[in-house]
Amino acid sequence: MPAVMIEDPLAVRFVLRNGSVWTADLAGLPNPQLARDLAVGLAGCAHPHGGIGAENTARKYATSMRQMVKTLSKTGFTGSAADLTKAVLLRYWMSGTHERECYTRMLLTGLDEETGCLRREVRALLEGHAILPHPPTGRYEAYTDGEWERLLSACRTVIEDSQARQRQMLKAAETGQDPRVSRRHSEADIAYLLLRDGPMSATAHREYIKGYVRRRAEGPDGTYAALRRVREALFPTPRVQTAYRLLFGMYSGIVPDGIADLELGDIEWAGDSTILLSYYKGRTGPEGATPPRDAVRLLQRWLAQAEPLRRFAPEELREALWIACEPHGVNGVLGMQKNNAPQRAFIRDMGLLDDRGERLEVNRSRIRATYEERLARRGWTGRTTIDPNHTSRTEGDHYVTPTTPEQLEAVESIIEDGQADIALKALPPVLLSSESAAEAARTFPETVRRLELDEGALAELLGGERDVFTAACADQLAGLHGPKGKPCPARPWVCLLCPLALFLPRHAANLLRLKAFFARQFRQMPVEQFLRSFGPYADRLDNEILPKLGQLSQDAVARARLDVADDDGELPLRPEELSA
Repeated sequence: MPAVMIEDPLAVRFVLRNGSVWTADLAGLPNPQLARDLAVGLAGCAHPHGGIGAENTARKYATSMRQMVKTLSKTGFTGSAADLTKAVLLRYWMSGTHERECYTRMLLTGLDEETGCLRREVRALLEGHAILPHPPTGRYEAYTDGEWERLLSACRTVIEDSQARQRQMLKAAETGQDPRVSRRHSEADIAYLLLRDGPMSATAHREYIKGYVRRRAEGPDGTYAALRRVREALFPTPRVQTAYRLLFGMYSGIVPDGIADLELGDIEWAGDSTILLSYYKGRTGPEGATPPRDAVRLLQRWLAQAEPLRRFAPEELREALWIACEPHGVNGVLGMQKNNAPQRAFIRDMGLLDDRGERLEVNRSRIRATYEERLARRGWTGRTTIDPNHTSRTEGDHYVTPTTPEQLEAVESIIEDGQADIALKALPPVLLSSESAAEAARTFPETVRRLELDEGALAELLGGERDVFTAACADQLAGLHGPKGKPCPARPWVCLLCPLALFLPRHAANLLRLKAFFARQFRQMPVEQFLRSFGPYADRLDNEILPKLGQLSQDAVARARLDVADDDGELPLRPEELSA
């Protein structure tokens, strides 16, 4: 069951979409009967019947329910939900907010679907539009380059410093002993003890060494300051965890709630530098991404730094990605904290300021918006929407709307380049059968004009001097897929849509190898991901290039089929592109 109502004490227990359990405590409200009725509606709003699928959403519904019961009780309403009238509800909604109205509407609708107890006038009111207008939604403003760089530098500084201190302390622990044996209290002994028994609190440590160690630790700050210093060096603190999480969001652009709920089982390694990350987005459910290489390397560093602490994590935190050392946690280990105290402390300690000289407000959704905006400035042509629940217009307003003249000019330039790119890709592929440059120039005058070829360049194309893996290239230095004047870095399948590519019968074997590669990728990838990654290339290869090539030279295509072994070794692939 996604949600169950508990009678005594009154509560609703949710089993959320990510498998976690959260309980809304509803006991002690001033109108028990109305509270119970609304609890039935709250349970009915759970996914998949309603919109409650994440803990944050469940909290908002529960808060709205409690607030409704308390407010109506103050106005003198003591009946059940069946006693609610249109006037009572209108008075309550008009005195509140649009958000509270929407949540309580859903609660009452869920109750009525379960019991049918509401009055006809109330049911009609619920079927109508909201009374209060929706407040205008603000867009997430991207951080400026200066703010972004300062936040980036602060995160890297904390991470590098913590890693250096951990390496130093791990090395010291190799020379340490049990304080009960050594009868001394050096940092090396403390490190040895904590690595063996876990991140002790000061009380537990005092009890352990009592009667064995009679003098203070080395240094002017005493035994317990030394214990804290060693513990914070060996194990990641909430501050260090915050730096990793912020930097991972800056490197990957994954939604904040997706990052927060990651577990070790959500990381699927596809090589030394490539992972497939599965995560839950609060309102849409499971999603997946392949983070950039910097994000993967950062994740590797975090896993290595958290490993000494993970050995002492309780069962419920063993698979959590984000853990931190806290002496008062279970075995000295805490999971990710729900409040923003570590983040506020991080901003304060690092002295982060915005461009106005005021304290920098770190919003993880703004980090994601800045990530997308910076990708757009580099000419990114990835997926059209970030959130499947948003239209393209909403995505643009929230994430990539230019806010300065420079950004507007950059976006207009990207649009112009994209339109030109689409126009070039719409041109039909060029396939030649003649080995004579003069004959080709006479037969395909428009092609020769479009590619700006003279007879010598065309002879090189036909003679194989300009061959790449998939085709013959009219100009590898043209800069269509990389810096102008540098060799083209495009992957082999990109040539299928490139206006500079010419296909001849001698390319049939490699084209068929590419077709087999697409087939292998289709078998191992979700359809949506395959279409996004290879769909346009596979379509042109199957429907335009190979049929026309067969018409030009059936013998060449037939001979080429005998040379195809249907193996990744036939193609120049990177490790992350290999078929499973």
